[in-house]
Amino acid sequence: MNNILAVGQFLLRLALGAGFLIPVMDRLGLLGPPGSGASWGDWEHFVDYTNTLIPFASRQIANIMSIFATAGELVFGILLVIGFRIREAGLGAGILTLSFGLCMAIFVSISAPFGYPVFVFTGGSLVLSGLDRHEWSIDYYIQKRSL
Repeated sequence: MNNILAVGQFLLRLALGAGFLIPVMDRLGLLGPPGSGASWGDWEHFVDYTNTLIPFASRQIANIMSIFATAGELVFGILLVIGFRIREAGLGAGILTLSFGLCMAIFVSISAPFGYPVFVFTGGSLVLSGLDRHEWSIDYYIQKRSL
């Protein structure tokens, strides 16, 4: 693999992984309380935002969807950072962020997903899922050992 491509995909993995893990930390209150500069600051504010993205759902359903979204972001973030099951994590992350982006565009405003790199996450995740080799990853180590 070309060194520039190897470095680029490694940095993309780290950036996407951190980009999933930091919002999880935010909604769990680990980045400060609401109003302190955190996007949500706690779980309740995140569920409120989720309910904005799916206004047709009850608060209880929004809470369940918040749990699924958070679990997905946590799992995809960790897998991308450590470089394990990158194809699957990239595909799942791409689907998740595309869903977020479309809900933001439909139920908030067409410009909402562009105020955040939602579709950049989608594209980057799908690019990672389509690469054949991911140097500097657990996947690459496993692949080399099996040859």
